[in-house]
Amino acid sequence: MRLCRRCAALLLIAGAGLAACRLGGAAPLQPFLAQLSAQAQAGDLLFRHGTEAISQLVRSVDAGDFSHVGLLVAPASPSGPWRVVHATPSEKPGQPDAVVLDTLDFYLHPQRARSYQLYRVAASATARQQAVDWALGQQGRAFDLLDAERGLYCTTLVWQAWRHGGVALEATFTEVMLPLLSGHYLLPDGLRRAPQLQALTPVLPVVPAP
Repeated sequence: MRLCRRCAALLLIAGAGLAACRLGGAAPLQPFLAQLSAQAQAGDLLFRHGTEAISQLVRSVDAGDFSHVGLLVAPASPSGPWRVVHATPSEKPGQPDAVVLDTLDFYLHPQRARSYQLYRVAASATARQQAVDWALGQQGRAFDLLDAERGLYCTTLVWQAWRHGGVALEATFTEVMLPLLSGHYLLPDGLRRAPQLQALTPVLPVVPAP
């Protein structure tokens, strides 16, 4: 019997001995988020160490500090929030596994993030906007971790976005061999080590609200 992609992914997580957990809610903008927003630019890469089962799975095959990455989107108005476009399993009730646009405080809420680091690609404002526009145009496209060649997941969304911005990030793909999941994947550390990326912050903890 052929398994659907969603069912296969769930079986994969269960087979790895991980318990899935969906956590919701949002917190007021904390001081560390305000500081992050002050130094951000559109198109920056925001890596996070997540709390969910899929994050544990990623870190079990990746030697780096992070399990997820998204692309920063500038506020639509001077008083608006910074947002993050990213490809992810559902993090909200009723939301599909897909490319979504979330506010920065949702993306780095302590319920779904333990730590983060901000990176920048040295590129023109035009290239940045082209990368962001392409990523935003993928909203609703299915998150697909099972197809190593054509699937879209967090790192490949960012990598492809910057290619559309005219910058070919020299990322390293890793061969993964797990039940139901095998092939060459772009893991977060393989993207983070691309020479075109410059770290703007150290690895910083996500600070819960007091």
